[in-house]
Amino acid sequence: MKLIVNGEEKIFNKETLTIKELVEELGIKVPNYAVAVGLEVIPKSEYETYKLKDGDKVEIVTFVGGG
Repeated sequence: MKLIVNGEEKIFNKETLTIKELVEELGIKVPNYAVAVGLEVIPKSEYETYKLKDGDKVEIVTFVGGG
């Protein structure tokens, strides 16, 4: 499966991936992040069930606190 993640092409050795699986594959460990597929922001409640398709453009934004 090929995805464009934050503007970078990534190849995965799986035929299907959920958003949760993608985040785990990428090693993202921060607790707060948002995901958009194409131009649609995906609700966090759907991360375990939303299946990505080959060629999807995914944007993952992490939040950092501070002042």
